[in-house]
This record gives sequence, structure tokens and C-alpha cells, in this order.
Amino acid sequence: MALLIAASALAWSVSPACAADATAAELISSFRRNHGEGAVTIDPTLNRIALEQARAMAAKNTLDHSVLGSFSSRIAPSRAGRAAENIAYGYETFPKTLDQWINSSEHRKNLLLHNASRVGIASAKDASGKRTYWSMEIAGDYEDNNKPKSPKGRKDRKEKEPVVVKREAAAAPAASDCHIKLLSLCF
Repeated sequence: MALLIAASALAWSVSPACAADATAAELISSFRRNHGEGAVTIDPTLNRIALEQARAMAAKNTLDHSVLGSFSSRIAPSRAGRAAENIAYGYETFPKTLDQWINSSEHRKNLLLHNASRVGIASAKDASGKRTYWSMEIAGDYEDNNKPKSPKGRKDRKEKEPVVVKREAAAAPAASDCHIKLLSLCF
């Protein structure tokens, strides 16, 4: 009986996170379908990348795409041909954060990344527990592992280099005058 209670408690503790991920993917998919793009599913690799990013921003209490290194190096394990990242802080729930991204033209572009099929979403609180940081990785155009490799490990000229797009948004203005960072450029 104790084993059954422990198993039930474990299942309950895992289910809310999975349900939250699924709900976030459903919200993003619904928005994408309403704008002519395909649905996305949760991807464990993208979830891990998003969680590492959210935790690093929370630990350093900073909203920064490069807090763990360049986006292109962080997203490389996903093996996606196209990828984008949205980050934010301030809202406790994903639906409110998603609304913030939808109402930002640059974040909206990332949400509507053409041919995206997978997504990872995570949040983390800062040390005070008062600020929630969010990270969303969205990706598509995955490499075909069955495709023959080019001689000497060189990429076929017909292959496209990964498209790396990242945007950030904050509930409050950052200390710097940088409003949007795109590939480490400040606008």
C-alpha cells in the first residue's frame, strides 16, 4: 500500500509539469495555426536548452540571450536548421508571457517561425523568488539523419546554414539603452 501511495505521489508530481508543457505547446500551436503555420510539439532537447537559459538568467538576475554563450552554440544540440529564442521576465504564468510575445512584432515573428515543428519552454525564479524568467526555443527544418554525407565532412552547397533569430522582452526596461538584441547587436 505504501508503494502505491508513493507511486501515486510521484505520478502527481510529474504530471503537472508535463501538463504545463503540453498546454504551452497547445497555446503556441493554436496561435501558429491561426496565422497559417503548423503546430509544434514539446521537444526534450529544446526544453533542456530553455531550462538552462531560464535558470542562468535567474541566477544572474539578468535578461540576456548570451548569459550561457552564443545562441547558435546553445541551440546546436537540437540539430535544427532554423531556430529562434524568446526570453522575458516578470509574468508568473506562461499565458501572460505568451501574450507579451504575441504583442511584440519581433517576438511574434519567432512564434511564427516558418517550418517550426518543435518547441521548448521553461521558467525559473531569481534568488528572491520575486522575478520569473522565461525562455522559449522554437525550431524546425531538422537535419535528415538518413541523408548521405558530403565527402570529407563538408556540407553540401545546397544545405542552408541555420537561421538564428533571437528576441528579448522584459516587463520593465533594462538598465541599458538596448531595446532589442539581435545576434549580439544592440538596437
